[in-house]
Amino acid sequence: MSRSAMTTTIRRRLASEIGRIDKQAPFRVALSYPSPYRAGMSSLGYLQIYKTIQAEPGMACERAFLPDDDVPGAPPAQGAPVTYEGLRPLSDFPVIALSVAYELELAGVVRLLDLAGLPALREERDGRHPFVLAGGPLTFSNPLPLAPFADAIIMGEADTLAIDALRLLRDAPSREAALDALARLPHVFVPARHGAEMPPVARCDDALLPAWSPIRAEETELSNMFLIEAERGCSRGCAYCVMRRSTNGGMRIVPKERLLELIPADARRVGLVGAAVSDHPKIVEVVRTLAERGCEVGLSSLRPDRLSDDFVGALRLAGYRTLTTAMDGTSERVRETLERRARPRHLQRAAELARQHGMNRLKLYLMVGVPGETDADVDECVAFVSELSRIVPVALGIAPFCPKRNTPLHGARFAGIDVVNKRLDRLRRGLRGRADVRATSARWAWVEAELAAGGEAEGRAVLQAVRAGGSFRDYERALKKVERPEPPRRQSLPLLAAG
Repeated sequence: MSRSAMTTTIRRRLASEIGRIDKQAPFRVALSYPSPYRAGMSSLGYLQIYKTIQAEPGMACERAFLPDDDVPGAPPAQGAPVTYEGLRPLSDFPVIALSVAYELELAGVVRLLDLAGLPALREERDGRHPFVLAGGPLTFSNPLPLAPFADAIIMGEADTLAIDALRLLRDAPSREAALDALARLPHVFVPARHGAEMPPVARCDDALLPAWSPIRAEETELSNMFLIEAERGCSRGCAYCVMRRSTNGGMRIVPKERLLELIPADARRVGLVGAAVSDHPKIVEVVRTLAERGCEVGLSSLRPDRLSDDFVGALRLAGYRTLTTAMDGTSERVRETLERRARPRHLQRAAELARQHGMNRLKLYLMVGVPGETDADVDECVAFVSELSRIVPVALGIAPFCPKRNTPLHGARFAGIDVVNKRLDRLRRGLRGRADVRATSARWAWVEAELAAGGEAEGRAVLQAVRAGGSFRDYERALKKVERPEPPRRQSLPLLAAG
């Protein structure tokens, strides 16, 4: 994309945004997202940090994203990214603050820095370059592959900790002094000082909840949707999930009254966000109240054992045409190994409720390649989904299982590309004409799994792969050269509230 085309696109998007906080301040940060605008502006965490920085006296941020034509697995786009607010290059800022959601976005970090004309590796930057401060959902699992590119990484909930770190960076007399000061700040991982010893994740003060989006934007994945947390964390113990009940104290619920008072009266689309939104004790009342206001409502997670006639009726009133929930494993036995509460009766009831309330279909998310899974489990899935399809049309959204650190299954191995593809083929054949089966790539799931279990060496392999062209084969070649040492451990420090 040319500079003039990029400028035209930015101005059009700015003109359509609702709620942007325009601000001038002496200390300005490039708040960046390693994916295009459509994805970045649909991230509640990114928008929460934007709002927090804009509220800090003497500090402001300008947003930056990857160009729209930058596609994972393809050669990087041409043209240096500029900030939306000031049309300035990233090199103009003292700090680049990055939010990284998951492992495959590491490629976006490399592309963003490369396109900006900045050294991607932290050891190649000095006082002439911006300081790269990173955070985001990736830090709840394993941010070590991000360490080659970030000077410092905020672990966990950064609602107030990000401002503490930015104040230190603003006031530090030198880059080395900044690294020393940040290394003393609880929950901030400074690779140049800590090596591979990561501190524990931060937990913000519950009084600061909920996060909510200050900007509603049209050209996003969640067009013109007001995002707000209904809860944070989860009370469940799913063995594969980094947000299980042992993470940051489990589930913290935002009162119904607080949720409803924060949602703007003119918001026509509302997204209720959280790891276990349907576990909120007042969720049916919240959804029905918003629907009666004339809002279309979306929930980030629906658990099948929480679905009731009243709940699904409220969802239908709020605009749902597809009932989406989690099946998780291919069989009852596999779901038990994952410590899931969903039972066949819950999924069958979900199908019946979807039909009863006039939904077009039931969509089920599940994983294949879970440790211990066999063809018999896949065949059980085929038989069960076939039964559901007699009640209501069914669609399956399938992801290969990727073991993550800080979960009970962190030591499990990825099933293998061939194994995953064979099981997907078995599912497709068995459900042909009965259910729509769509799956994410087994090859890219292998890349994700390698990075999820890896360290700095795997991060540097991402750099090699991106610069070689960014194809799967480039990643395969780079990652297979890595010799993996013993996995690092987090420091056994007490969990402290940030701020």
